[in-house]
Amino acid sequence: MADAPALPPLREVIAKYGLRAEKSLGQNFLLDLNLTSRIARCAGRLEGETVIEIGPGPGGLTRAILGAGAGRLIAIEKDTRCLPALAEIAAAYPGRLEIINDDALEIDEAALFEGRARIIANLPYNVATPLLIKWLRQRERFSSLTLMFQKEVADRLTATPRTKSYGRLSILCQWLCETRREFDISPRAFTPPPKVTSTVVTLIPRETPLYPADPEILEKVVAAAFNQRRKMLRASLKPLGPPPEEMLEKAAITPTRRAEELTVEEFCRLAQVYAETRA
Repeated sequence: MADAPALPPLREVIAKYGLRAEKSLGQNFLLDLNLTSRIARCAGRLEGETVIEIGPGPGGLTRAILGAGAGRLIAIEKDTRCLPALAEIAAAYPGRLEIINDDALEIDEAALFEGRARIIANLPYNVATPLLIKWLRQRERFSSLTLMFQKEVADRLTATPRTKSYGRLSILCQWLCETRREFDISPRAFTPPPKVTSTVVTLIPRETPLYPADPEILEKVVAAAFNQRRKMLRASLKPLGPPPEEMLEKAAITPTRRAEELTVEEFCRLAQVYAETRA
């Protein structure tokens, strides 16, 4: 691969354009180019790939993605102050960086490209979970998602049964994707430093969900179970309507168990039984 074009250090770029991180936008700039390159590598081989980046800010991760060979990078940035800094990177990588000034919560990323793309992003903490759920609903358009979350959210994505972090997000993500925890990043790596540790996670959408289940029904069953997570399932599932003990017996699940004890497979089995009772 050709050497990366000469670009000014990120701290100079931030000073030049007065890019103070805005708390209201959930901004924390990652300036360590060794770390941004490591994040890009977690996504796998990028040569010739289409990549979506959310919230590039001054462009630290943007540089790393382009430096790793991405054929086309679509960077979606809500903060207009960052656009001149990103334009400098676009000029250094002619024809490869497309900058869109828009809100990632509002835009339909899948309409921006043909085929499939990868998403690589240091997500603003305040919108990370809604963005992930939006992408999971369009997962057939994405070959991988390499995302940075606050550690607490990453714990939930990768949690196993009988742990404190295991819940609705764990089940949804693991049902639809292979989830891989990559590495933690100290608050000291950011400007300004956040109050929490960050974690990079890669999700690879499955060709088909891990076990058969209707998505809406599974979501409803899981929500009911975890809405009162400390209660036994025979009590927490009552709002669903059908007698919980009958459903649990058909699904071969002991009624005295709690939501946090069930595997993804068991939740899918329970969702199938619930669907049959409504048919």
